[in-house]
Parts: sequence; C-alpha cells; structure tokens
Amino acid sequence: MTFRRTTLLGVYDLTTRKRVLSLLGQGYSLNTVSKQTGISRSAIRAWRDAGPEPKTGQRSLCPRCTRPRRGPEDRTAYAYLLGLYLGDGCISRLARTYSLRIACADAWPGLIDACEAAMTAVRPDNRVNRVRRQGCTMVTSHSNHWPCLFPQHGPGRKHERRIVLEDWQREIVDGQPWEFVRGLIHSDGCRVTNWTTRTVGGEPRRYEYPRYFFTNASDDIRGLFTRALDGLGVEWRSLRQSRRAQTLSIARRGSVALMDAHVGAKF
Repeated sequence: MTFRRTTLLGVYDLTTRKRVLSLLGQGYSLNTVSKQTGISRSAIRAWRDAGPEPKTGQRSLCPRCTRPRRGPEDRTAYAYLLGLYLGDGCISRLARTYSLRIACADAWPGLIDACEAAMTAVRPDNRVNRVRRQGCTMVTSHSNHWPCLFPQHGPGRKHERRIVLEDWQREIVDGQPWEFVRGLIHSDGCRVTNWTTRTVGGEPRRYEYPRYFFTNASDDIRGLFTRALDGLGVEWRSLRQSRRAQTLSIARRGSVALMDAHVGAKF
C-alpha cells in the first residue's frame, strides 16, 4: 500500500487521511496503522477525533502573517509569554516545524500552569505539552509560526547576540508592562525575604523586609526589564556584576509594594 503526501508543509492529502481512517474502521489499532503507513500515532489520533477534512475557518492564522503591525490578539498573554521566553525560553528548528520551549522549575507548579495557559492563548490551535526533566518541566508547543511571534529567535545564546524588540512588540510591552515584568521575574527573577538586626534600647531586634531580584546575562534583556520598571515608577539598582550575569535589585518599600500588587512571588 502506497501513501503519498502533498509537499506543502508536509501535510498528508485527503485521500491518505481517508484510507488511514478506513484501516481504523476495520479494527486495526493506532499502533498497527502507524507502523503500516509510517504516519505518527498523534496525527492518526487527531484525524480519528476530528475527521479527515480540516474544518474550514476553525484554525486561526498566524497573527503576524495576517496582521504584521499588530501581533497576537491576546496581548496580555503575549506580553507575559515574551517575558518568559526572554528569560528561560528557546525556539528550535525541527524537521518540519519549530518548537517553542520554556523551562519551568518544578518547585513552582503554578508557574507551569500559567506558562501553558499563555502559550495556549497565543497559539490556540497548537497543542501544548509538558516534558519532564530533572528538576524542571519543559512547556513546549510546535508551530511553523513561533519565529514570526518571537523574531528574537536566532543562533547562539541570547546574551551573545542583540535582543531588540520590533515596533509591534514594543507597543504590546508598553501597553502591558506589568505582564512583561511578571514574565521576566517568573523566569529569571525571584522574591525573597531578607533580614537584619538592629540594636534598640540595648537589645538586638530582627527586622525582615522583602525584595525582588532579577538576574540575566544579556545587557539587552536587562535593559528591556529596567525600561519597563522606569515607566512603572519602580526603583531598582544594580547589585553585583560577575563574568556571567548581572543581578538587579528592587528593595525600596514603595517599589516592592508595587511589585507585590502586580507581580508577586512565584507560586
């Protein structure tokens, strides 16, 4: 039995899909049909659940390809996802598509859920998966259009190349600055409680105070972070410089209060 595909985006033609579903209708298992045809079980399962023909008008087009000056409809989700991507994300070229991956520490299950929700909101027609790694979960999604949505994608590490937002991205970040800051903090930042002792009336007393840290090796990404903070009235300062990365600190009481109201700790 010979199965053929159209060359456009590697999509199987309608005849092939119907013949595969016919095999399923004859009682063959997904495994058996996959081995006989060389078609992945996930594709066969999708055809079985949705039918062989794509539902006209149900799949959303790439927002960048159709609206190059505006970007995604859900700007709140995109601003947050952009922060996550710049901190702990990467885009990889696969055989027929691209994979967006965001590394989320298992210590923060709420962050994993929030990342998946944002990724789904930005590309609702693409499945989002969780891949377990030691100490973290990779939230992943495959789409030919991830490079359209994240034009910062390129060879090499982010801190070894320029990271500049395009005009439509800057418009989104300027309109949703807290979501952008939240994504950066949830990826490469943290909220901690520091303490110190002071002598009052001859007795040492312990004082605790919260602060936020953000550490990233890229000058450009730190610049995007501080630009957003400046626009929000959040005071920050450079804490230390190492060969690998620089840490920024937010410790002023009023600024921490703003961060607590709009960002908060990882969860």
